Parts: sequence; C-alpha cells; structure tokens
Amino acid sequence: MNAVPALVAGVPRVVMVTPPGRDKRVNPAVLVAAQEAGIEEIYRVGGAQAVAALAYGTETIPAVNVISGPGNIYVTLAKKLVYGRVGIDSLAGPSEVLVIADHQANPAHVAADLLAQAEHDTRAASVLITTDEALAQAVVAQVSRQLEGHPRRAIAEKAIVNYGLIILVKDLAEAAQLSNEFAPEHLELEIADPWALLEQIRHAGAIFLGNSTPEAVGDYLAGPNHTLPTSGAARYASALGVETFMKHSSIIHYSPAALAKMSGAIDALATAEGLHSHAESVRLRRDDLL
Repeated sequence: MNAVPALVAGVPRVVMVTPPGRDKRVNPAVLVAAQEAGIEEIYRVGGAQAVAALAYGTETIPAVNVISGPGNIYVTLAKKLVYGRVGIDSLAGPSEVLVIADHQANPAHVAADLLAQAEHDTRAASVLITTDEALAQAVVAQVSRQLEGHPRRAIAEKAIVNYGLIILVKDLAEAAQLSNEFAPEHLELEIADPWALLEQIRHAGAIFLGNSTPEAVGDYLAGPNHTLPTSGAARYASALGVETFMKHSSIIHYSPAALAKMSGAIDALATAEGLHSHAESVRLRRDDLL
C-alpha cells in the first residue's frame, strides 16, 4: 500500500522498517510482500525508534525524506514529532468503521463488520446508523453471540463498550448527514440502493457499496489504497496515493518588457508592506531598461 505508490511516483530509494519477532526474525509473509512490491532495503526495527531512525539517520540507517504507513499510538506520535524534518503521509489511527444499514441488511453481517474494526484495537470505533429498529436490536444480539469464543474478545469487547454506537434515524438522508459529520475512515452502505445514497456522501476515506462488499475486501484485495484518513480527517484528506510521494516547484520567468509592465503594481504592493528592498529590486531593473 505504501511501496507501490512510491515506486510509481519514481522514488529512487524505498525503505521498509518492520519489527522482528521474539526470535529476531522478520515475518516471512512480510518479506515476500516486500519482495513482490520491489523493496530491496529492509531494517529489523519498529516503533517510535524506527521513525526516529528514518527521520534523523543513524550509523546504519540513512535518513529519508518521507515517512508513510500507519502504526500504533507511539508510531503516530513519533511521526507527529518529526514532521517538518521529514514529510509524513498522515496521523492515522485508531481505526474506525461506520455502517449505514436499512431493513434488508443481514444483522449477522453487520455485526461481523463492526467487530472486524473492534478487534483491531481497544480504541477502535464501530458505529451503526440504521433506519430500522428491529435491525439495531438484532445486531446487538449478534455482536454478543459472535464475541463468544472470539480469539480477540478482550480487545473487541472493550472497543465495543467504549467506542461502539448504534444510532436510529428516520431516513437515509439523515443517516448520510450524520455520516458526513463523522467523516469516517471506512463507510459501508449496506442498503438496498447504495449508489443512490452515494451522491449524498461528502466525507469518507473509503466507501463500500452493498451487502457483498465488507470493509475486509478493502483491507486485503480490492485495489484502492487502504492507508486512509481517520478521526474525521476525511473532511480534508484522502487515501495515501502517488501524490503523497510527489512535490512540485513553481517556475516563473518574466521578460524585461513584462517586468517593466508589472513594476508599478509590484512597487505599490511592496511599498504598502513597508518592504523597501522588495520595491527597489524591481525599480532598479526597470530603470536600467529606460
């Protein structure tokens, strides 16, 4: 999700940092993924210390210009601290999902999608907005049932208790309005006609349409980048992409005639700001042309 856009953007050096296991080895699946993505420089280090190493450089890890990729709260705060020294993609996390569902949604499916976020982190948010009270009650029952024997029950249950929410609304227009206020990282439209409601959605990191499109397909296989804005940042930010690893420079060229023509306006503005040498830098060139 991070390496491919960087390589498409033409980044000449792509570095991966990843924490090793207790045996000091890197997860083989991670190494295979890195190989497939074209990453050739990998360091066995993770956490805030990895962010610091990439930002400032060490004896063994040369510094980089941009740090991307989500992590836990320590990684996120470390990225916040080094921003300015390097560029970052975003301050991501914790994860969140908002599901808009109507009467035809399957409560077992909705509950599974809510728990799919809750199992990430005890601070993950799982929100359901529905027009159907019977569905809301059925989802509550399904969440309880699916938590039984759940391998990550302690994490998911705490997240549901602290950050789980079900909102009953009068219609889908109200649901869309509330969703836009929340600006979720992941938005699922488990409704009869998701394409119609899509026109009313203004703020969301990734939008999953219909009952057969759970958020998990975006996590693993769908295609669009899944490094997404969280905590309401979807109001002004987008998913990580090629542009994350690109910058542009402004290029300005005035001919002598063009400078002479615009010198009066520049002179007036510089004088209004009290910046004598700004005005003088234009006056001198204009006078040389006379």
